[in-house]
This record gives sequence, structure tokens and C-alpha cells, in this order.
Amino acid sequence: MHILNLIRWKNLLMIILAQVLIKYALFESFDVLTTLNTSGFSLLVLTTLCIAAAGNIINDIYDVETDSINKPNKVIIGKQVSENLAYNLFFALNIIGVILGLYLSHHVGKSSFFAIFVIISIALYVYASYLKGTVLFGNILISFLVAMSIIIVGIFELLPSTIPQNRATQLTFFDIIFDYAIFAFLINLIRELIKDIQDVDGDYKSGMNTLPIVLGRERANKIAFIVSMIPIGAVIYFMVTYLYKQPVAIGYFLLFVIAPSIYATIKIFGASNNFHYKHISLVYKLIMLFGILSLLLYPLIIKTA
Repeated sequence: MHILNLIRWKNLLMIILAQVLIKYALFESFDVLTTLNTSGFSLLVLTTLCIAAAGNIINDIYDVETDSINKPNKVIIGKQVSENLAYNLFFALNIIGVILGLYLSHHVGKSSFFAIFVIISIALYVYASYLKGTVLFGNILISFLVAMSIIIVGIFELLPSTIPQNRATQLTFFDIIFDYAIFAFLINLIRELIKDIQDVDGDYKSGMNTLPIVLGRERANKIAFIVSMIPIGAVIYFMVTYLYKQPVAIGYFLLFVIAPSIYATIKIFGASNNFHYKHISLVYKLIMLFGILSLLLYPLIIKTA
């Protein structure tokens, strides 16, 4: 169980859920031409999970000092799992993920796609070892990598199977995936800002240079408040663009995405202690989950279209 907590299995489940729903709830519902069969797609999911799990491990290794101050009861490295074992798992998962990524890239006839996995692996290490403690750069990078866990499905499923006859259709569905990736980027970015504000004491003592340390908690709070309004507008734009003829889908987004997003934005404006920030972070986790689950609406959309 300690190893599962180390690799942050709940976050990995979210990745699995998102990728599986993109494949089977979105693509399959509309008979989109895809590249991977079930075994190939399973390999893509496994590759993503290995590299993501490795990133979570190296992040925890570098976070021991700050976590011992911010959340001492949740420190795993050095207590439940030795640092040596953690490093071995980090290297093993990275090697497995990169090798699988190499095989998968050759399998779809796009050897250059292999570079994606190498770059993501390196980026996760750079984030944990250096960029996490910088102003916004780390927040933006890790949020981009979260978005990539969604985009990569489109890269491997849609691009290799694109031909002149279906280019318009493939690009339309890639645009939908890209919109979901933007949503994931924005929600994760807000959560990263909230976590930085919540962990400001431990980060300061560890010599980090995060946004609330540089600008102060109050100014960082205002920035998080402003950023929190962006996904609300982005989701409304998505609804108007793709779902304006689907009242059930519009109702879902209004109730489970827009409403909690507005609630969280209001809460950010008045947040002043760690309990508030922890609550806001939980709300955004649920918003992310509901955003992913909205992919289940697409089979309904095709039946009512």
C-alpha cells in the first residue's frame, strides 16, 4: 500500500479513466478511424502510467524536506519506503515506460513519436529537481504534462490514421481532445497555485521561490482568483461550440462543472487559512473528475443526434 501511495494511485486512476473514455466513449461512439486495437491502446495507457508514476516518485523524493513541514503525516520516503528503493522504482518505471514508448511508436509507424515519452520523462525530473520551486514555471510545466496525458491519445490514435479523405473529421475530434486538455491544464494550474499558497511556510523554509513567497499570500490569492475564472469561460465556449443542441449535456456541464467552478472561485476570493485551501483543492479535484466523466455523454449525444 505504501508503494501505491508513493506512485499516487488515485491520480493514475484519473489518467486511466480519461484515456479509456476518450477511446471508447468518444471515438467509438462516432466510429472515428483510430490506429490502435485494444492491446495497442492498453500499451499506450501502461506507458503513460509508468512515466507518470516515475514522475510522482521523483517528486516525492525531492519533496521530503518540504513535506516534513507541510504534511509530516503523509511523508513516505524515509519512513514507509526507503530512498534507495524509491530511486530504483523511479529508474525502473522510467526505463519500462520509455522502452514501451519506443515499441509503440514503431508499432504505429511513427518512430519520431518516441521523443514525446523521452521529453516527458526528462521534464518530470526537471520539474521535481528544479522548476517546482520557481515562480510559475513549475506550475505551468506540470499542468502542461497533465494535459499531455490527454493529448497523447489523439496523437497515437488519430494522427497515424489520418488520410486526405478523413482529415476534417480527425481534426474535429483532435480539437475536442485539445479542448479537454486545455481544461485539464487550467484546472491543474489553479490547484498548483492553491497548493503553493497552502504550503508557503514549508516551501519558504526549504528555500523555494514560489509565487506566494515572491508576491505574498494575498497577491497570490488574487492571481489564483483571476486564473480560476478562465476555465469557466472556456467551458462555456466549449458548450456553445459543440453542445448547443444537446440540452442534457449543457445541463450536465452547468450543474457539475460550471456551478462548482463558480463556487470554488468565490471560495478562493475569501480564502485565508489552510483548511480553506484544502477544501478548494478538493473541489477542483471533483471538477476535474466531472470534466472527465462528461465524456460519457457522447454515446448519448450520438443516439439523440
